[in-house]
Amino acid sequence: QLVESGGGLVQPGASLRLSCTASESIFPYEMGWYRRTTGNARRPVATILAGGMTTISDSLKGRFTISRDNAKNTVYLSMNDLKVEDTGVYYCNADSKAILKPYWGQGTQVTVAS
Repeated sequence: QLVESGGGLVQPGASLRLSCTASESIFPYEMGWYRRTTGNARRPVATILAGGMTTISDSLKGRFTISRDNAKNTVYLSMNDLKVEDTGVYYCNADSKAILKPYWGQGTQVTVAS
């Protein structure tokens, strides 16, 4: 089970850090953040491999970073200089070759508005 938290309503230019805590060890998993913005399908934001290598969506590089704390079974998404177009539901994802399909959290709403 994955539980996201940290979303909310913020003004443009603000920062947020989302957390995703798992009910079991995340060590073996590739962890990711996805988002569904208004009128769009769910799309990848960032991923972090078990070894720590990260990938950030090109359009978000420089503003978003992903990190993980395996001891806390938690993955984070730090978002800076938020823009109105970042508004959406952010989902946590855990994937591994050992499972048939990835696990998903329920999502957390991020709203950026002035």
